[in-house]
Amino acid sequence: MKRHNIIYFAAILFACNGNTSEKKEGSMYKTIGTIERLDPALDDIISADAKAEIIAEGFEWSEGPLWVENQQVLLFSDVPMNTVYKWTEGKGKEVYLNPSGYTGAEPSLCKEPGSNGLTFDKNGNLVLCQHGDRRMARMDAPLDKPEAKFITLADKYNGKRFSSPNDAV
Repeated sequence: MKRHNIIYFAAILFACNGNTSEKKEGSMYKTIGTIERLDPALDDIISADAKAEIIAEGFEWSEGPLWVENQQVLLFSDVPMNTVYKWTEGKGKEVYLNPSGYTGAEPSLCKEPGSNGLTFDKNGNLVLCQHGDRRMARMDAPLDKPEAKFITLADKYNGKRFSSPNDAV
């Protein structure tokens, strides 16, 4: 992950905490908080003058950031809103995929219906932890033409349904 991508990821997390922020002079985005350096090795991946920036706001609860290097796109889930957003430097945030976790295929009592963790499979396809559908699924569409069509990869362990899959690597 490139140095600036780590900052984007941190900014998404900070933007959801409801903390106050201010726009710094000369910066395109509002900054927030500080980066505490507990190990000097951090300087190898984040520049010493890096700031946590709020690149997008208005989410209930965001998770699962995934950087798509060849498209220069950050994907992330807003779990309660059942939506995956994409962020680009040129356009900011846009809806990428909805629904993302609960497709209505089966009844669900899930209060957090959307996708959570996002990752790629070995072929570069988007894989989502889907809370609402209680499964790990692969999007059955190209990354640059997302559709809410999914192929179940796993939804049970020892014969029991998953609860709410969360993280993926």
